[in-house]
Amino acid sequence: MELAIQAEGLRKRYGAHEALRGVDLAVPTGSVLGVLGPNGAGKTTTVRILATLLEPDEGSAKVAGYDVVRQRKEVQRAIGLTGQYAAVDEQLTGSENLRMVGMLQRLTRGRAKERAAELLERFRLTEAADKQAGTYSGGMRRRLDLAVSLVAEPSVLFLDEPTTGLDPASRLDLWAMIREQVAAGVTVLLTTQYLEEADQLADRIVVVDSGRVIAEGTSDELKRTVGGERLEVGLADPAQRATAAAALSRALGAVPLADDTDGLLRVQLTAGLDDIADAAVALRASGVAVTEFAVRRPSLDDVFLSLTGHPGRTPAGDPGRNDSGTPAGEHAEDLAEDLAGDHTDGRIEERSAA
Repeated sequence: MELAIQAEGLRKRYGAHEALRGVDLAVPTGSVLGVLGPNGAGKTTTVRILATLLEPDEGSAKVAGYDVVRQRKEVQRAIGLTGQYAAVDEQLTGSENLRMVGMLQRLTRGRAKERAAELLERFRLTEAADKQAGTYSGGMRRRLDLAVSLVAEPSVLFLDEPTTGLDPASRLDLWAMIREQVAAGVTVLLTTQYLEEADQLADRIVVVDSGRVIAEGTSDELKRTVGGERLEVGLADPAQRATAAAALSRALGAVPLADDTDGLLRVQLTAGLDDIADAAVALRASGVAVTEFAVRRPSLDDVFLSLTGHPGRTPAGDPGRNDSGTPAGEHAEDLAEDLAGDHTDGRIEERSAA
């Protein structure tokens, strides 16, 4: 199996704070790895190291077959990067932004213009090509930002919480564009706190917390770690809770759990349809009237909460702070500025994460 991204034992410290404490990653070529974790878990620091914007204190990593410390130039030519917030120049038009990045990445003037036109069409921005990026909607800016990261046709794409702040329609739009890149053979590492995003896009998922990988697997594999299907029962009369719980316990051989927040009884299922039928018969025989009777599979939210003790972020959630305590958007802008700057002068300006 050919790996597009491989990391072993990555460690990074900011003073007394250890942001990464031995992170291992392996991402097959042409696949999507979702990296989940709460704020401060180490996601952005991992991306910065893999994108050559930081050097690890310990450990090693290769991206597109190149060592991120010893072969930084080769890595940079192979990757694209989109951060948490659009980092395009708002004073330039969409077309000018793309052409500028093409020139910074040493495309000829003609090829940069041609590539800009291709991407504007692909991302449905042609009508806005000659408008200043500062006039774009949030969804349009994110599409332009993703287009900018693809100017040099990278084989590996880093997406650091790319849909932060987008409305549901724009988020779905961006997901479709990410899938197009994967279908074309691009390898994607996606960091996110939106659990649905990882569920929709990722072939495999790693969960990080406090600088460590604490779980890894497909979405279904991770969901199985918190148990199988559960039956949820809502009662017409809350006074019948004890009767319903006893009936379910006798029928299924498992003790139901009562949730005072929503009034539901929840019980683990082990025999699928047989358990469901037995539960329904037992409740009817006990004279229990129900308002809700539903089977629920574990979600990534259950996994995330079980593993980290934190709920996953909702689309309306606060962007929060990143691994080093800096507002998240500041690091996202640093990512794009550092990478673009390195194409022009051959250096990477490593910013302090303190």
